[in-house]
Amino acid sequence: MSQVTPTETTEAPATPGLAMLRTLGLVAALSGFLVVLAYQLTLPLIEENKRIAIERALFKVVPGAVSRRDFLVSDKGILPLDGEGTGAGTLIYAGYDAEGKLAGVALEAAAQGYQDVIRVLYGYDPACQCLRGIEVLKMAETPGIGDKIAKDPAFLKNFEALDVRVNASSNALEHPIVTVKNGSKTEQWQIDAISGATISSKAVARMLNDSAQATLPIIYRHLEQLNNVPGEVK
Repeated sequence: MSQVTPTETTEAPATPGLAMLRTLGLVAALSGFLVVLAYQLTLPLIEENKRIAIERALFKVVPGAVSRRDFLVSDKGILPLDGEGTGAGTLIYAGYDAEGKLAGVALEAAAQGYQDVIRVLYGYDPACQCLRGIEVLKMAETPGIGDKIAKDPAFLKNFEALDVRVNASSNALEHPIVTVKNGSKTEQWQIDAISGATISSKAVARMLNDSAQATLPIIYRHLEQLNNVPGEVK
């Protein structure tokens, strides 16, 4: 009578956990290093492209400007960025004409649109206390609808002389910037919305109002710090 031999079982080798963790840690560290390295290498190019885009937009929204100088606006007033203005504040770009006189000021503003954040540069003319134009710097609005905020002539006409006068106390705008239904604009501080792109239109009005309310009264109170600028402008 034959004898049945029991089946032998072979245990799977233990997973080298410590070695695996070391490998994963090394890969993660290397990946992080490469990401930081790529960021550091491309940062100067990104900053230069941004500077060029801002400068081109500035000359569009500040009529007559041929040079610029950057400042920081805070509760303490306005300081040149290349001087004492190195702390916290709102960055503004002052545009000067061929004679070195202040032509206007450009500021950035942003707000959530229909698809993504919309970012614009707008021009402020202290002489008329009005906005002279906007230039869209970034958006991802629906083509043919929301993106009209960047190219629709009727919409852009809103910003040829949009009223942003400060109140008697010089601490806020006399009238908030608001969007109204297309074709119903009756006041110079109103923005005639684009039909079918109400969300994008309201986003522009909201960002301009928030930025203007916070910054323009300070600029208006300290205009002499922009008019009397020592040294060369860019």
